[in-house]
Amino acid sequence: MSSSALMTIGMRAMFADYASMQTTGHNIANANTPGYSRQTVNLATSGGQFSGAGFFGKGVDVSSVQRASNKFLTMQAQAANSMASMDDARASQLVQLQNVFPTGETGMGAAMGDFLNSFVDLATDPNDGSARQVILSDATEVARRFADAGAQLDALQTGVNGDLKSSVDQVNSLAKQIAQINEQIAGFKGLGQPPNDLLDQRDDLVRQIGSFVKVTTMPAEDGSLGVFIAGGQRLVLGNSAQQLAVTQDPADASRSAISISDNGILRPLSPDLLVGGSISGLLKFQNEDLVDARNQLGQQAAAFAWRVNQVQSFGLDMGSPPGAGDPIFATGSPQAIPNAHNARDATGAFASSVSITVTDGTQLQASDYSLAADPANPGSYIVTRQSDGVQFSMAPDASNPGQYQYTRLSDGAALGNSMDGMQLSVTGTPTSTDSFLLQPVGRAAAGMTRVLDDPNGIAAASPVTGTMGAANTGTATIGQLDVVSNAYDPNTDTNITFGANGTYTYQLVDYNGNVTGTGSGTWTAGQPISINGYELSLNGVPASGDTIAVTHTAHPESNNGNAQAMVALRDETLVGRTQRLDGTIGDGETVTDAYATSLADVGVRVQSAQTSAKISAAASTQADGALSSQTGVNLDEEAAKLIQFQQGYQAAAKVLQVAQSIFDTMLQTLAR
Repeated sequence: MSSSALMTIGMRAMFADYASMQTTGHNIANANTPGYSRQTVNLATSGGQFSGAGFFGKGVDVSSVQRASNKFLTMQAQAANSMASMDDARASQLVQLQNVFPTGETGMGAAMGDFLNSFVDLATDPNDGSARQVILSDATEVARRFADAGAQLDALQTGVNGDLKSSVDQVNSLAKQIAQINEQIAGFKGLGQPPNDLLDQRDDLVRQIGSFVKVTTMPAEDGSLGVFIAGGQRLVLGNSAQQLAVTQDPADASRSAISISDNGILRPLSPDLLVGGSISGLLKFQNEDLVDARNQLGQQAAAFAWRVNQVQSFGLDMGSPPGAGDPIFATGSPQAIPNAHNARDATGAFASSVSITVTDGTQLQASDYSLAADPANPGSYIVTRQSDGVQFSMAPDASNPGQYQYTRLSDGAALGNSMDGMQLSVTGTPTSTDSFLLQPVGRAAAGMTRVLDDPNGIAAASPVTGTMGAANTGTATIGQLDVVSNAYDPNTDTNITFGANGTYTYQLVDYNGNVTGTGSGTWTAGQPISINGYELSLNGVPASGDTIAVTHTAHPESNNGNAQAMVALRDETLVGRTQRLDGTIGDGETVTDAYATSLADVGVRVQSAQTSAKISAAASTQADGALSSQTGVNLDEEAAKLIQFQQGYQAAAKVLQVAQSIFDTMLQTLAR
């Protein structure tokens, strides 16, 4: 064995140790670089040289530089990071939503209560101009708070749209970078060695995309990596990257949707398939939390305004002559939005449309609805309440052209010619694929205003006055007399005569003394007598032969009947009433209770979202830690390796020095 072989062994050993030190130094330098994976030099024994005495080793070879990686832990960390980003994005938005529903005296519930309480002073003195002015001032405050809250919800929607566009731009940029790195990696495929730093960069880019939208990956034979989203839609394939875009939701142009460009054609991505990343969290907030908050707020505004205006219309104002009260409030109109894909006529306009008429604001529900043709019954429609999935059949009313009869499909309840406090009208003939988004209360709060400006226009007086007969012998007195229905006829008086055991008969008499109607009934303690659109409540017990005359109010300026009816709205469950199976109307909530329910709902959502965000963040941290323990750089370990390879390098240098000395001795010997 020659001295040159020993020199070769020393040189190879020095190169191997130097390569190991270089790689170790690279690890130390990138210990804090995001996405960097620890690299290791793989060494292999050089093939031995045969001689008569056996095989003599030829040293060591550097076979490759390998990075530490774990596909399972990488995939797990990416998934955990996507969920954490989704939960954090939604929680951040919900915190802002909570500010739309202030508590205490600054909330909408307090404003509505103050408005109704202001009628107490007017009931004390119906002719008090200052009390009337206070009522109008409080009405302005109610409308302002609802409108401001509606504007804040619109601002949140605008913010979501902006955040989605920013996120999509970043995803598109990252996807292009992955495609470029894929091309570089594929170009190095023939070299037989992995480009470790490029692989790290690509993994980090995939992780960044995962923070916006959950991804799945698939490696290709050329070393490139396919990136897929939304259940298999390709985002990156080889050196080609598809582009995401923020588009208008076809069901509601005010909302955003996510689409992907496929050969220049934008194809919408279902939010249900985007199950991770901040984009998914923003869409969930937009499509669920924001919609529910807007509908809850709108339901309260619509029910309150409708009922106040109704009671106002039952009373008499201080005009000359006195007349029925004009509306105090106006709210945003119900919306029926055609889907962007609905059929259009030759002019480009939609071939069919839907309109909504509110019949009873107290029965409006805090929900959007969808309307589509009933495939089993041509000319009929299926209406779905989106908050709970309850469906209604909407069939043409044969006796009233243009109107419909509604049936609740869940229990078969026949609801008559209205459903949930509204009637729908269809113009044109929707196709089987047409659909409409119905928002009966979605814009009510944002469009709420006070429309009554004249203090004398407040209808404090009841149009009817009850008088007990002078010869009555019972203990009955009039407790409350309120007009409760638009069926009230102001040109008709009522004469009631009681018989034995609370039975009574009545006559309806016009102003000329003509009897226009008669009837009978039985009075029950605690229950009002309902005649001619009003309700008469009694205190005490009437005796046989007692009479009551209900006549039109002669002096409205001193009557407080309708002001008292306004005060009574404080305790009336007028928000969210429902129609039972037997046709009766179930109670809803008072205005203050309804607002408290909204506060609780938003609070629960915030708390739940923050808890989910904390849990998913902890899971992401744990997954990152597990991955880092396998692929990250441990500075103590690298420092120990650096000393080890330094000593190996010094030992290899000593071998080379010995080989050089032997070679020199041989040259000197041969020279003699």
